[in-house]
Amino acid sequence: MKITQNFDSGNIEVLSVEDSQNIRLAIRKDSNAEYSQWFHYRLTGAKNKPVTMCITNAHQCSYLEGWDDYQAVASYDRETWFRVETHYDGKQLVIKHQPECDSVYYAYFAPYSMERHHDLIAQAQMHDNVEHMLLGQTVDGQDMDLLKIGSDGDGKKVCWMIARQHPGETMAEWWMEGMLAALLDQDDPISKALLNKAVFYVVPNMNPDGSKRGNLRANAAGANLNREWLEPSMDRSPEVYLVREKMEQTGMDFCLDVHGDEALPYNFIAGSEGIADWNEDRQALLDFYQQALINASPDFQNKIGYDIDKPGEALMTVGTNYLAQAFGCLVMTLEMPFKDTVETPDEDFGWSPARSQELGKACLNALYQTMPKL
Repeated sequence: MKITQNFDSGNIEVLSVEDSQNIRLAIRKDSNAEYSQWFHYRLTGAKNKPVTMCITNAHQCSYLEGWDDYQAVASYDRETWFRVETHYDGKQLVIKHQPECDSVYYAYFAPYSMERHHDLIAQAQMHDNVEHMLLGQTVDGQDMDLLKIGSDGDGKKVCWMIARQHPGETMAEWWMEGMLAALLDQDDPISKALLNKAVFYVVPNMNPDGSKRGNLRANAAGANLNREWLEPSMDRSPEVYLVREKMEQTGMDFCLDVHGDEALPYNFIAGSEGIADWNEDRQALLDFYQQALINASPDFQNKIGYDIDKPGEALMTVGTNYLAQAFGCLVMTLEMPFKDTVETPDEDFGWSPARSQELGKACLNALYQTMPKL
């Protein structure tokens, strides 16, 4: 048997692999940061052999509640990711499985590789109404890709969609894939109506370096990008600096920042209620969008989420809060689970790439309903 992780988004340290019933592993910390929780590795040579893999430092990871009722994902073909028996004993995360093939991959959630990201950008730009823009480079020198969808026009709204500030939250780019497929579908009446009324600026991956390095939350410099919006810099957080600079050029009437949450088994939205300019009209708009998304998708709910900031107490380094204050528009953070949804569970796959994609489509439906109010 052998365990490897030297590939795109790989993350694991092998402590011992001699005993198939007691494979000892550890999750590597993010680059230049203390975050840890993302894992992604390959096991070979264990076909038809029951294996027990113990992640020995799970109790030292960033979000311990994330291990409760959690099941890891596995794949033979790197396309279909299914859940495997997993339990947390208060110290170790123990994964048990009997592989049916000689090569099997395990991960915290279905990975979204940089190669798939490049394919997503390349395929999207082939549409007549899509323009690709290269904003600049990351700390590691990777490209920061932006897609402009639709044409400018008098009275048109400017809608921004960004995802994966935290690279380990791969469901966010799966969401992007589904959203883009719907938005670029010329036979979709909702998308056609939206593009008649708005132009879209889309950043499918805000953190290419963290994605490739196998980080949970940080970029190559160790920055949590969703705490860099107030004062980003080209040295520490060029990803935010470049995107914010473009936002200032285009203006903004709507923004959705897409994430994943380790602990909560729900899809939910976090607004910007704690900013100084919050008022009843903005609350009504936030409530309307959430109800529209409930109508569009049974997978979404608004009863359980983060605690709401008190007036004037919002952390302004957070993207949603900074942008809502700076542009005076509806800006929201969408959170999806690493686990599964309590009210609409899927025993085999849990929350999955396919379900993330479907929620991306549903979010466009909700935006269509909300557009007259923006």
